[in-house]
Amino acid sequence: MTKQRHPAAQARWYGLALLCAALVSPASAAPPAKGSPEHIKAVTGRIDGKAIQANARTTADWPSYGLDYAETRFSRLDQINAGNVKNLGLVWSYNLESTRGVEATPVVVDGIMYVTGAWSIVHALDVRTGQRLWTYDPKVDRSKGYRGCCDVVNRGVALWQGKVYVAAYDGRLIALDAASGKVVWEKDTIIDHKYSYTITGAPRVVKGKVIIGNGGAEYGVRGYVTAYDASTGAQKWRWFTVPGDPSKPFEDESMAKAAKTWDPAGKWWEAGGGGTAWDTMAFDPELNLLYIGTGNGSPWARSKRSPAGGDNLYLASLVALNPDTGKYVWHYQETPGDNWDYTSTQPMILADLKIGGKPRKVILHAPKNGFFFVVDRTNGQFISAKNFVDVNWATGYDANGRPVEVAEARSTDKPYDSIPGPFGAHNWHSMSFNPKTGLVYLPAQNVPLNLMDDKGWSFNSNKPGQPHSGMGWNTAMFANAEPPKSKPFGRLIAWDPVAQKEAWRVEHVSPWNGGTLTTAGNLVFQGTADGRFVAYNATTGEKLWETPTGTGVVAAPSTYLVDGKQYVSIAVGWGGVYGLSMRTTDRKGPGTVYTFAAGGTAKAPDFVDYKLGALLKGVDYDPKHYQEGTLIYVSNCVFCHGVPGVDRGGNIPNLGYSSADIIGNLDRFVFKGPGMANGMPDFTGKLTSDDVAKIKAFIQGTADAIRPK
Repeated sequence: MTKQRHPAAQARWYGLALLCAALVSPASAAPPAKGSPEHIKAVTGRIDGKAIQANARTTADWPSYGLDYAETRFSRLDQINAGNVKNLGLVWSYNLESTRGVEATPVVVDGIMYVTGAWSIVHALDVRTGQRLWTYDPKVDRSKGYRGCCDVVNRGVALWQGKVYVAAYDGRLIALDAASGKVVWEKDTIIDHKYSYTITGAPRVVKGKVIIGNGGAEYGVRGYVTAYDASTGAQKWRWFTVPGDPSKPFEDESMAKAAKTWDPAGKWWEAGGGGTAWDTMAFDPELNLLYIGTGNGSPWARSKRSPAGGDNLYLASLVALNPDTGKYVWHYQETPGDNWDYTSTQPMILADLKIGGKPRKVILHAPKNGFFFVVDRTNGQFISAKNFVDVNWATGYDANGRPVEVAEARSTDKPYDSIPGPFGAHNWHSMSFNPKTGLVYLPAQNVPLNLMDDKGWSFNSNKPGQPHSGMGWNTAMFANAEPPKSKPFGRLIAWDPVAQKEAWRVEHVSPWNGGTLTTAGNLVFQGTADGRFVAYNATTGEKLWETPTGTGVVAAPSTYLVDGKQYVSIAVGWGGVYGLSMRTTDRKGPGTVYTFAAGGTAKAPDFVDYKLGALLKGVDYDPKHYQEGTLIYVSNCVFCHGVPGVDRGGNIPNLGYSSADIIGNLDRFVFKGPGMANGMPDFTGKLTSDDVAKIKAFIQGTADAIRPK
């Protein structure tokens, strides 16, 4: 006699049988194919704060902009090391289809790469094949490229729970499905579109919130950072970096405190005040602190924005915020009363060091002003600062962490050769820290430029001779009123942050070299302005390997494991504010991602020679227009096109080597011209036909003046 089971028991046995069948079924047991939408969804879906922290212990993936929350850019991988790096070879290259600057660090999770090119276009690639999975173009209005100071660049994306986040040049924050590239949500981060806000930085995701700042201090904006819910895009908090109009209620106590350090006679709020947080961020999960770096004053000249002086908080500062609420916790101001475009937006690194025999939790920072700072990240206490390049605006920092300024550096009535200049002793190019060597690997530079206060400036005055004022710049300073005397250079410096001294250096042929990556294999990788990707011994600085990249490199590389094998990738493409009008290479090519591994044998893509052309001649002009044309050119053209015939052009052509047909018919290019599709501004309503005739006189007159006799 067969015993009957209770119906509920039968259901349980039936469910168990189905489960067992599923477990042993070959079809259901097979993992999704690598690179398939199911695989991408699975591997990106697991990225959250715990995964980023766990990966920092192995660094098998590169899941966020600076690799880890501390932004160390130190990989623990050592398959590729000082002993075998000579065997590196190209595995594949990928065309980003861009002719403008490429500043992104590739983010990679289990062989799925996300990287951005110019105009904030996102590319998803399969590292295993080098093939495109999808692209997303946010369709930034190309005619509005002039609204940013420093090229139409983007430094990369953030990943979180199956989404890719990109901050578009025009100020939108966009969440994409990681597997398909389809838009999940989109938010406009700009508080007022009548001002020239842009975004070039990579977002970070902290505790389920996407954090992003913005740029635009040259144009007259007020800086802020905003946090959005990673799932929905709902705004969670916003913190302003400088105070607003004092006739209105301040947003919080930190703004009321800051306002006491500004002189209202300068009506700083009309020019925004500046302080834009356009790049660096880091996060300490243990302390639950988010760190940001703030930018320069708007306008640059303190005598105009705050005539009575003052520190002008929170310009040029490191600031700690509570990531849950956005509330201010502490700050350390590196350049009080900034007067030289000395931003503190350069990449910071969190490290635990033994200083004075005691363990300290610190921030390592090398901002534009030329000093390397070590600051206690628990409370903002100053520990030390030492100049890593020659400087002439301060002799050092006192025990309280304030600079000992050189009085002439704030001269208002004559040009001052500020060293470093506004391009910075270190700009946005990423540095890295290797705890094995104890060294920071820092791209350092000097780009000569002198400054003098413009006593005739007023907000949006746009007078001929005011630098780039026709494009909306508000610096309240003249640039290079006389030829600067300092010398340009670019170098890679290995810096000991405990001893505060240089361990070794490599001299480059030009400023504006790429960011760095360091590894447990005792290596430092860096791309160069003259079109090379190089590996150095991290201890000694000895060059161990290099390969040509065709075009200059400004971005930083990343390294990671795919199926147990170590790869190194770098996105190249000359650009940025220096690269608009200057270059070191004689070859050019589209933005390109290169991926290397031991034994790689792929053929590099072809690049072409720059066609500089002959020095311009044959354009008719009235010599009487030359001087006026000079001033109009400075206000509208020089920062993009450089000095005609003197500079060689960067990713934008130098007009001194254009054809007579182009310059002779310049109005066809200036007013609703064909270049608008590539970022050329439309000067309709900004310049007159007479203005254009005077610009032509300056271009041809300068070419004639420098032509060999």
